[in-house]
Amino acid sequence: MDRGAEFRRWKAQCLSKADLSRKGSVDEDVAELVQLLNGREQFFTTSSCAGRILLLDGNINGFEVQKQNCCWLLVTHKPCVKDDVIVALKKANGDAILKFEPLILHVQCRELQDAQILHSVAIDSGFRNSGITVGKRGKTMLAVRSTHGLEVPLSHKGKLMVTEEYIDFLLETANQKMEENKKRIERFYNCLQHALERESITDLNPKEKIIKKNNSYSRKKKRNREKACGKCVTEDNDKELENDDDPGVSVTIFPEGY
Repeated sequence: MDRGAEFRRWKAQCLSKADLSRKGSVDEDVAELVQLLNGREQFFTTSSCAGRILLLDGNINGFEVQKQNCCWLLVTHKPCVKDDVIVALKKANGDAILKFEPLILHVQCRELQDAQILHSVAIDSGFRNSGITVGKRGKTMLAVRSTHGLEVPLSHKGKLMVTEEYIDFLLETANQKMEENKKRIERFYNCLQHALERESITDLNPKEKIIKKNNSYSRKKKRNREKACGKCVTEDNDKELENDDDPGVSVTIFPEGY
């Protein structure tokens, strides 16, 4: 079976599976992005979360929270208010932790070149912790991630360790991060549309495509963001991204069984 046919088979199998997440559906704020990716023949999404604020009741012997075994006291994909957190904290028996988790999106790509285009868009949209993994069986995955998360312990063995005033401050911070996360998703969607449109034009121009292939992706230390994302990255956004850590490109080779 050729690589293209195998990729189409993987895509059909993945998209036909039931959604096994706790929510059971794609989050509203990322639905258009997921639809855009799945509508292109070179991509399909394997998992996604638009970003959320949650309160977890963790292990009383430490802060190691196992996703499958922890108790979710509160979870929301919208801005959160203090009263909801206070009510949820009354149910805590262990070490309650307040978290904000930004967008996480996993996309399988047909070829490494497709993943590189998507990786560039993700980085320029503010998701500076994104990376590419390549399996020996030919699976090329892109994880879209950022670093502006938040994780703070609030109680120990069921006892509240902070004041309500501090909880109010934490929620203000978490809600600000949620709003910034939403802006980055919108930026990513708009930049991706521009990148895919340019890619389609390039496909119609063989000479331009040859020139593009001869430019080594790994040797480019600086990108022209305005060229990469059209007008998606403003001057203020560009300064904000420059303040982040240099993400580089993460490429991992998985074992044969991947």
